[in-house]
Amino acid sequence: MRKLTAIFSIILFLTACQTVPYTHRKSLVLIPQSLELELGLNTYREILKKSRISRNRKYNQMLSRVGMKIARAAHRPQYHWEFKVLKDDRVLNAFCLPGGKIAVYTGLMKLVSSDAELATVVGHEVGHAIARHGAERMSHLLLVQLGGMALQEALRKKPKKTVQLAMIAYGIGTTLGIVLPYSRLQEYEADRIGLILMAKAGYDPHAALSFWQKMYKKFKGKEPPEFLSTHPLTKHRIERIKKLIPEAMRYYRG
Repeated sequence: MRKLTAIFSIILFLTACQTVPYTHRKSLVLIPQSLELELGLNTYREILKKSRISRNRKYNQMLSRVGMKIARAAHRPQYHWEFKVLKDDRVLNAFCLPGGKIAVYTGLMKLVSSDAELATVVGHEVGHAIARHGAERMSHLLLVQLGGMALQEALRKKPKKTVQLAMIAYGIGTTLGIVLPYSRLQEYEADRIGLILMAKAGYDPHAALSFWQKMYKKFKGKEPPEFLSTHPLTKHRIERIKKLIPEAMRYYRG
């Protein structure tokens, strides 16, 4: 039985192992992409039901303009891109769900002062999506929270619970536990991919520094200790981005 279990584990690893674009990290994803896209759409619809869509013309035009350039740079023809500004000035957040469903809250839109700074945000979130970080974390959550239930079965038997887990996995909720060690690594990875995407889209990656310096000033002294947070401390992120910019600049043709 031990030999059979070991053989099965090796087969599972080989068939479920994927390579993250640009960083070439090997990650274990147990969810077929077709089901991941379905989950992304279901989660997106659920979020829109509970959210207010901003009618701010400036914000919507800006997000659509920047979003489409990042989308072209990401080159995911199987994605059906959508861009929404969600009205909540208290929330400085954004997300991109599988399939290219992007939302940015008005609290964050108020903070960005240029297309390039917004490209920092959108590039980062699209980086999460094309690296399939959510699917990687969702694989762990299915094992822990739903006893290893397959995603297709979970969507059918426990749709609300599955969407709740998806919100956590795709960075819309927060959690402590098994996914914590992965999330900081994924955040840095999304930063790296995002810088490359914004450069390919024609935005100077140095704008990422001005954006994150604003975030640092806004949250200085208010951020939770890094070991309790799924995100790196902003000052650490800025240090890392400075080191990543030279790589991203190789893609920049501005």
